[in-house]
Amino acid sequence: MKVSWRTLPTVLLEDEVLDKAFSRARKAADRVDDSDRIFRVRKQMSRMVQTAADVIATTFTDTVNVWPSLDQSPKFDVAMIDACVGCDDYRHHLSMLQWASKQVLNIAGQNSKKIIRTARTELMHDARKEAYGRISSIMRRVKPSLIWLSEARETLKRLPTIDQVLPCIVVCGAPNVGKSAFISALSSGNMEVNHYPFTTKQIHVGHFTHRRLQYQMVDTPGLLDRPMTARNTIELQAIAALEHIGSIVLFLMDESEACGTSLEEQMHLLEDVQAMLPGTDLMVVTSKADLLQPLPEMWDVVAEAESMWREEGSEGTPDLPLLMDPKGRVTMSATEFVGMDAMRMEIIRRVKDARQIDPMALPEGWYRRDQD
Repeated sequence: MKVSWRTLPTVLLEDEVLDKAFSRARKAADRVDDSDRIFRVRKQMSRMVQTAADVIATTFTDTVNVWPSLDQSPKFDVAMIDACVGCDDYRHHLSMLQWASKQVLNIAGQNSKKIIRTARTELMHDARKEAYGRISSIMRRVKPSLIWLSEARETLKRLPTIDQVLPCIVVCGAPNVGKSAFISALSSGNMEVNHYPFTTKQIHVGHFTHRRLQYQMVDTPGLLDRPMTARNTIELQAIAALEHIGSIVLFLMDESEACGTSLEEQMHLLEDVQAMLPGTDLMVVTSKADLLQPLPEMWDVVAEAESMWREEGSEGTPDLPLLMDPKGRVTMSATEFVGMDAMRMEIIRRVKDARQIDPMALPEGWYRRDQD
C-alpha cells in the first residue's frame, strides 16, 4: 500500500469539532416544523442531540479511517512512523478517537430517550443541555489526542513517498560526505547541498529513468558512529530506509576527510551498516574524487567515454569504465560529473541482479486470497 502523508486532511481540534457539531445541531433544529409546541420542542431537542453526536462521531471515524493502519502498512512506513512520532502513541491516539466516537453516540441515545419519554418542555431542554455537557466532557478527554494527531500530521507529511514496486537505491554515509550532491547530479531530486554536517534534515527522494523504468534514489541523513540507542530521530529515519527499502545500498566514503568525520569513524560506521544489512547488496563508493591527490589514473579515460556516450544520445546500457580510487573502490565526482554515468550503469546492473522477477509476487502490504 503506497502511503502519501501529504494528502492527510487537517485534524480539527476540540473547539473546532464542537463548533461544527453544535452549529449543525442548531440548523437541524431550525428545520423542524410542527404546530404542536410539545412535539416541536421534542423533535428539536432530539435532533440537536443526535445531530451533534453524529457530526462528532463521523468526524472522528473519518479521521481514523484516513490514517494508515500500521498492520497493513509496509515495514518502511511503520519504521518511519516509529522513528518520527512513535507507533505506540500513533495507535493510542487513534484509538482514543474511536472510543470517543462510541461514547458520544451512546450519550445521544440515552438523552434522546429522556427527551422522548417526557411531555415537559423544560425537561427536554435539560436533557439536551445534559447531553451537550457530557459530550463536551468527552471532547476534553480527547483534546490531547487531537493536538497530538495535528502535530504528528505536520511531521509525517514531510516524510517521503516510496513506491514499493520501483527499484530503490539508498545512499548513506557519515554527515557531509556528498550524498545529496551525488543524488542531485544523478537524479531529478532537488537536494539542499551545503558544506556543513547534517545538511539533510530528513529523507529525500530523487529519481532517474532508464529504459522507461524509474529508479528511486533515497538520500538519507548522515549517520554518526555511535550506538543505536544514542541515535536521534534524523538518524533513525536513515536506519529505517537502510533496513526496509533498499534494492541496493551505496555507502559513500570521503577519503579526504573534508566531511569532518575521520576515516576510522567512517570505517566503524561501514561495519555497522554491513552488520545491519547482511542480505542486501552494499556498494562502497569513494566520493569527491576531484579532491583526491593525485587524481584517479582513469580520470581522463572515464571522462572521455562518458562524454562520448552522452553526445551519442545516452542510449542503451553501455559498459562504461568505472572510475577507481587507489584502494580499488569505485569513485566519482558529483561536482565535475566524472564517473557518474558509469556509476549509473553499474547501479542499474546491480539492481537488475538484485531484483527477483516473480510474476506472482505482490509488493509488501498487498494481499491476495489463495485460490483452491
